Amino acid sequence: MALLKLLSVALVASAGAFSPASLHPASPSAASSLAAAKGSDDAALPRRSALATLAGAAIAPLILPIQPASARLEGVNKPELLPSEKGLNVIQVEKFLTKGQEKRLNDLLTKLEADTGWRVRVLCQAYPRTPGLAIRDYWDLGKEGAKDDKFVVLVVDEFGGKGNVLNFNVGEGVKFALPNVFWTRLTGKYGTTFYVRENGIDLSITNAIEAIVTCLRSEDQYCVSVPDEGVSLKSLGM
Repeated sequence: MALLKLLSVALVASAGAFSPASLHPASPSAASSLAAAKGSDDAALPRRSALATLAGAAIAPLILPIQPASARLEGVNKPELLPSEKGLNVIQVEKFLTKGQEKRLNDLLTKLEADTGWRVRVLCQAYPRTPGLAIRDYWDLGKEGAKDDKFVVLVVDEFGGKGNVLNFNVGEGVKFALPNVFWTRLTGKYGTTFYVRENGIDLSITNAIEAIVTCLRSEDQYCVSVPDEGVSLKSLGM
């Protein structure tokens, strides 16, 4: 399946024109499963669609088909916001994590890729301070015609404290291991404004990433439900 072109946007009032269902495209059967499972997460989906528009400013291989009303949007491309050091899995344009947390996640994701081939990346931003299109080249992800689609990009943006902070862009090769309902449950568990207010955005990020790593390292390499917090170091590959 050909990847959608990267969508890089400026903040516009028509963000809501993107339907929540388009966040993770699914087959009719998968869509019905998602509808049956999402339950109380429904209230979070409209916010996620707006946030996904902002996340598209970074990288959007599968995320949002362009609607006619929102097709002509201003692009963002700011490579100067990227670190000079190459090969980082976690980039903080906006500092949500401590240096220790950032290093730990970098090491965790480096080992995950070395052991399994799954590539997981994290971008922390505060729109409009985002590298936009430049992140695609830095991570070599989401490019037209790319063969490696076993990746997940988490774009973290507080959106002024008004929406879900976790926005996932998922490669086609990940959809069988972690289907749509998993991402709905993950954002509903760790990305809500209530969770961030009670626990901090740093725990929102680290718990979400640890859940993904646990699932991708599991024997089946498959998850529908989000693993419990307090996972063992062994399940994280440590």
